[in-house]
Amino acid sequence: MNHILIVEDDYDIASQINLFFGASGFETTHIDDGGQVVDWVRHNQPDVILLDVMLPNKDGVRCLAEIRAFSMVPVIMLTAKVEEADRLKGLEYGADDYVCKPFSAAELVMRVKAILRRCVNTSSAEAEVKDIIVDEDALSVQLLGKELSLTKVEFEVFVLLFKAPSRVFSRQQILDHIQPDNFDISDRVIDSHIKNIRKKIKQISCSPKILESVYGAGYRYNAQQLQPE
Repeated sequence: MNHILIVEDDYDIASQINLFFGASGFETTHIDDGGQVVDWVRHNQPDVILLDVMLPNKDGVRCLAEIRAFSMVPVIMLTAKVEEADRLKGLEYGADDYVCKPFSAAELVMRVKAILRRCVNTSSAEAEVKDIIVDEDALSVQLLGKELSLTKVEFEVFVLLFKAPSRVFSRQQILDHIQPDNFDISDRVIDSHIKNIRKKIKQISCSPKILESVYGAGYRYNAQQLQPE
């Protein structure tokens, strides 16, 4: 049984989410205080976290940033904010999805199921090309012998491009791959994911140019750019 952590300080919203997920066969835990979230996640293993942005004692974005320091658990941000900049901020810290209030609890269940399907359907293959090792069971990527610590969504973006060298993928094609039920999400969120991946590539002293921008078209994997900086 999949375990969902619901972090929401509005009792009515939390009760509705609990009801729908319970009826769909999920186990749930509810936390209403941001200050308790990180320690709970550190000592437990939820399958998905539903994380409100506005929380007492510690906001959701800060919780997410601290969780990402030790866990790649899928996180869906819940917020009343509708500006795209706010969505991008959550995604830049490693959120897997973003849902704006008011939302349908049934839709939220569907989004969680889609994330869990992607986890189950991930290929068990391990690919090795010269100095890159991609282990799809472990959701890990090694560049020049160094581990690239990617979130699940970042991993999916990287592997999509990696498996089709030199092919250009539009933002919408990448978005459709990582988030089939993308609803009203702007394809510009892909820019944030690419930016995050490039930053992590640079942190391990590799050239971020292996994920190449193609002006007006999208992104592609460029194997010729794999080199130490």
